[in-house]
Amino acid sequence: MNYTLKVADIRKETEDTVTLCFKQPGLKKIKYLAGQYLTLIFRINGRRYIRPYSFSSCPGIDSFLEITVKRVENGLVSNHINDMVKIGDSIEVMPPMGDFVFEEDYAFTDVFFWGVGSGITPLISIIKYILTAKENVRVHLNYGNKNHETTIFRDQIQQLNTQYPERLVVRNFHTKIFVDESHPYLIQGRIDQDKALQILEDELDPNQCAHYICGPAGLKESVKKALQTKYGFLANVFSEDFELVKDPKDFEDVYTQKILINFGGNQYPLEIAKGKSILEAALNADIELPYSCQTGNCSTCKGKLISGDAKMIGLSKERNDLVAGEFLLCCTHPLTENVQISI
Repeated sequence: MNYTLKVADIRKETEDTVTLCFKQPGLKKIKYLAGQYLTLIFRINGRRYIRPYSFSSCPGIDSFLEITVKRVENGLVSNHINDMVKIGDSIEVMPPMGDFVFEEDYAFTDVFFWGVGSGITPLISIIKYILTAKENVRVHLNYGNKNHETTIFRDQIQQLNTQYPERLVVRNFHTKIFVDESHPYLIQGRIDQDKALQILEDELDPNQCAHYICGPAGLKESVKKALQTKYGFLANVFSEDFELVKDPKDFEDVYTQKILINFGGNQYPLEIAKGKSILEAALNADIELPYSCQTGNCSTCKGKLISGDAKMIGLSKERNDLVAGEFLLCCTHPLTENVQISI
């Protein structure tokens, strides 16, 4: 069941980033976990657009439901949110989703957060949760930006640092300034493997540490390589993925195909160009299939393969919850000409 939320406030975080503050519904409150995301539905120029945005708020701490959106070049929805959404607007949203949340079952002593730019959004939500609810856990935030001015939540992070000086260590990585020795927690350059290695402390037990990564593929690769080099294994590493990573080799047996989609009592013939997923092609043809994350992490766009052969490309996490014949259309590509999908 979808909700309609009213925008109660809009905060400008940086020159190109805003936080939308939604008022909780009067009757049925929306429940969510720190680190999950909220999917917004817009209709722009007659076409429906669906985009997931991580909560930057934390349940039990922030009174509003908050999402933070950075303007993306040529990003139709992110630009619409930054330029057109106003206080008092009502926006349709889907229920909260996502498994990029704090793992309650583990007795972590230290949690490292690695983020770049808008990747801070789910991280700040989880950080607020840990600092207020897990008094014996230390937090290490390693956050990359161009400079002070582009740092999202700069004031909020400073307030948390002041409030929890013994439990929160913040290291800012700036790529656009020169840093001198008098600022030990302001590091020049991006978060690369060598810098990540220097941060990993020898006295900490790696089995009691967790690592949450949110940012571009290069950040994830650098942090994981550093962990592998330092400890010889990867444990308790969690990442949030905003895009599918596609290897060109995976498309060697994929060609443009014509398929049939059964949806909403109708049958739609559709041509799927090589490199395009079934969901992408359907949306481009104005077939309003259900979807949300577009990265293979949720199940909103799940379909059943009735005939033919297809494969999923770019999944960042193994999905053991799909039964035989079920495919996530955001990352599914037809392999034969007789593919028929039912949604």
